[in-house]
Amino acid sequence: MTQNPLAAYKETRIRTAGPGQLVVMLYEEAVKQCDRAVDFLDTDLKKKPANIEKVNQAICKVQDIVTELMASLDFEAGGDIARDLFSLYVYFNRELTEANIAKDVGRVRAIRAMLAELSSAWAVAATKAQGSGDERRSGVNIAG
Repeated sequence: MTQNPLAAYKETRIRTAGPGQLVVMLYEEAVKQCDRAVDFLDTDLKKKPANIEKVNQAICKVQDIVTELMASLDFEAGGDIARDLFSLYVYFNRELTEANIAKDVGRVRAIRAMLAELSSAWAVAATKAQGSGDERRSGVNIAG
């Protein structure tokens, strides 16, 4: 049985990534799912009611990712930064729940913008940590 080459590449990329890179990948996927939700919300949901379920699925995926990011925080090593991120993630999940209920594209766009900004910041931090060999001190423990 031949595995899909793209799936194999993605699996290898995840297995070989450092903790900081994994966080960046989670943020990137969350941004991608927000974009999907926005695209579906921008359609006329009355004309395409099937898109309502697609919006729900995309937003739920973002919430799953945010929950994973919450679970990966290391409060001992991360201190105030980890606590602030935890509060931000709680806010993200609350806003996403409200956005999903109301089908509010503005809320999804706002969360998407914040996730994209965090993704950029983590990408810089992960690159610096990888360069210094100090990726473990990020305050995030992706292994849970």
